[in-house]
Amino acid sequence: MISSACSEQCIEKGFELYHMNRGQTTYRPVRGVLNISADIRKKEEVQKVISDMRFDVVVNWIAYEPEHIMTDHELFKDKTLQYIFISSASAYQKPPSHFPVSETEPLINPVWKYSQNKIACENYLRDLHRNYQFPVTIVRPSHTYDKTLIPLHGGYTTIDRMLKGKPVIIHGDGTSLWTLTHHKDFAKGFISLIGNPETIGEDYHITSDESLTWDQICGTMAEAAGVKPIIIHIPSDFINRFDKNWGDGLLGDKAHCMIFDNSKIRGINPEYKATIPFHQGAREILAWYRAEKSRQVVDNADDERMDTIIRHYLSAYEN
Repeated sequence: MISSACSEQCIEKGFELYHMNRGQTTYRPVRGVLNISADIRKKEEVQKVISDMRFDVVVNWIAYEPEHIMTDHELFKDKTLQYIFISSASAYQKPPSHFPVSETEPLINPVWKYSQNKIACENYLRDLHRNYQFPVTIVRPSHTYDKTLIPLHGGYTTIDRMLKGKPVIIHGDGTSLWTLTHHKDFAKGFISLIGNPETIGEDYHITSDESLTWDQICGTMAEAAGVKPIIIHIPSDFINRFDKNWGDGLLGDKAHCMIFDNSKIRGINPEYKATIPFHQGAREILAWYRAEKSRQVVDNADDERMDTIIRHYLSAYEN
């Protein structure tokens, strides 16, 4: 999702861009990209395919565990001048020590395994850079979306609930501040890092400067859908009792206010500025889903789970 906008920016800049993938999907095609057919999880297969190739920059968007980094190091240590690792701003400690959050914020997340693995990847890469001069740049996106991603738990299932007049769940009291970034805005910052020797050994987050409450995010999505939402506020730890995956993502990330200081990326690109507000992004999202009925997929199990959480919460609240 994020890489599609970055790929388009690279092509516009005249870069010779390769995508490595298994060649099993045509989703989000980008014209002008050269393809390398290989499965990055199969080291020997990749080694064979890229044996005679060298790159100025390698970016891995799908490295989630230290083992993935180990494989990448073995594959690309002698084949690239820069390796960009896509980490996550969810790695920052929660709650943050200060606002806005800068890249100096400690990386601590005792709750969410996803973030813990990203932190472990970053630590491993720093060791490689320090001990072996592996030319790494670390990038931490926050909540980045495109026209296909509804930034509410449940995705289109939650939109369907709104359209049917059913209540939707917003964690906490709905007033915590959150940062959403359109992928095209992210790409404008990201392109500044590619092939830039100043960024080697450094880390950057790239986000919008727009901060919205979760009630505002929900309300903006509902407005784009042409309805008024029925919101039920439920504590994150209560949600966690019924849905650990959702709960871990809340307690380890989304339940906390996150506002970011983009001074560091502007130090590389002084003109960087996110220009797509979420109300525009929300209309884009709803237009994409409405364009094809097949995109309007409702997860019945998730829908029933939300009903269960609401029922138990209201019962506990009334008692």
